Amino acid sequence: MSQTEPGVQLNPDELNQLSKSGLVQIILAQQKLIEQLQKEIEKLKLSRNLDSQTSSKPPSTDLLKKSEKAKTTEDDKDKKRKPGGQPGHKGKTRKGFGRIDRIQILQPSICSHCGQTELLIEPVKVDSQQVAQLVDKPIEVVEYHRHHCRCGHCGEVTKANWSPKTVPGQDLGVKLQAFLGWLGNYGHLPYEKQQEMLWELGQIEIGMGTIVATNQRVETAINPSVEQLSKWVKVEQPPIHVDETPWPVKGVKEWLWVFTNQLFCLFRAADTRGRKELEDQLGHEYGGVLSSDDLGVYNGYTVVAQQKCLAHLRRHFQRLIKTPGQYNKTIGQTFLKLIDEAFRHYRIWQNDKNRHGYQVWARQFKDKIKIATEEWKPKAGYEAGKLLRNLRQKAEQWWYFLEHPEIPPDNNLAERSLRLAITKRKVSGGSRSMERFKQTANLLTVIQTCRRQERSVIDFFEKSLIAKVGHPNCLFPSLIPNF
Repeated sequence: MSQTEPGVQLNPDELNQLSKSGLVQIILAQQKLIEQLQKEIEKLKLSRNLDSQTSSKPPSTDLLKKSEKAKTTEDDKDKKRKPGGQPGHKGKTRKGFGRIDRIQILQPSICSHCGQTELLIEPVKVDSQQVAQLVDKPIEVVEYHRHHCRCGHCGEVTKANWSPKTVPGQDLGVKLQAFLGWLGNYGHLPYEKQQEMLWELGQIEIGMGTIVATNQRVETAINPSVEQLSKWVKVEQPPIHVDETPWPVKGVKEWLWVFTNQLFCLFRAADTRGRKELEDQLGHEYGGVLSSDDLGVYNGYTVVAQQKCLAHLRRHFQRLIKTPGQYNKTIGQTFLKLIDEAFRHYRIWQNDKNRHGYQVWARQFKDKIKIATEEWKPKAGYEAGKLLRNLRQKAEQWWYFLEHPEIPPDNNLAERSLRLAITKRKVSGGSRSMERFKQTANLLTVIQTCRRQERSVIDFFEKSLIAKVGHPNCLFPSLIPNF
């Protein structure tokens, strides 16, 4: 290694022996190294300061950066909502539960004034209060006796059918199995706690293997309904929101995809985050409107129309504000105001449905976007230039909702649909096999679709189990909208 290289440690005596040109070479080499290190430091600072507002990181990661002694201004207090019911919120239990299962009469037995017991039967006043209670034995143990009887006409022996509330050979009834399926996949209750719950509610002891087999039995029962929904999406091609999230399977990163709209939610367990998974579910081309983020896998996919998530674009410009550059902050703030204006007017349209007023604003807004883009294009640096080129090249995808307000400008529906899956992933730590991962995706499909359609998840599980057993006149329930 040469003595003039910056990595060499030289003492004062050695430096005094170097020529002027040698010292200049050392200084230039050190200056080059300092510039490289400064660039690395700026990159590290930028990545360190990223949060859910400036990147695709989840809000849970923000907790690590919030100070316990963070100061709040009066403006922050005014903007922040107070906990609890908000003004105008309609309570659900203030007017009762909509039904009364039992009326219990409470009569005084002793006069609170004189202590006598001679009270008139006819009450002077009746106070009433509805209370939802847990009954003493919410789990009932039933022993079914199935009779075999000889026919008095032909002499043959006929046996009765088992009750549709049972699964032949199983210790747990259909509704209880459906309830355990709900607890494990929607309530995220581990198998051990499900065992404890069965003891608390019914003083019954159930083995771990039985609970595991119950969950697998529920998944097998719903599989035909999920396959039917998957084929329906591919054939009917409704407007959908698409997103994906990583899912560990025995330490290997796999991917959970979601395809959803207001009436259904289809999850798909996949090996990759690539175009192949998108095409396997939707086909090589899609005849509906596809809403997504700006992930490269969606770029170039053949689709009738596409709406990219404006919330992601907003985060890109928020990040630009924090990126060093002469005009980055001004450019970021300019487009943040425009994006906020777009969200604000879309919410107004959602409330009043005034399509003419919305279209008038949309035409003016397009002109604002065009003017701002042309104004800042010559002044934009590398990062800002990439964003502005993205806006120009994918204008029809970023601003599709301006012409079609029935399509929202964000991909929040897909992201909210994934929250249940992400919670389950954090609780369970992922899946132990690809087969189990696919089962989880199917169970999440039923849960989220039933929520979309305002149906009972437990009731759907129960009907699926009954149909799987093969009870007469019992068909598999459907997840297809307009059921």
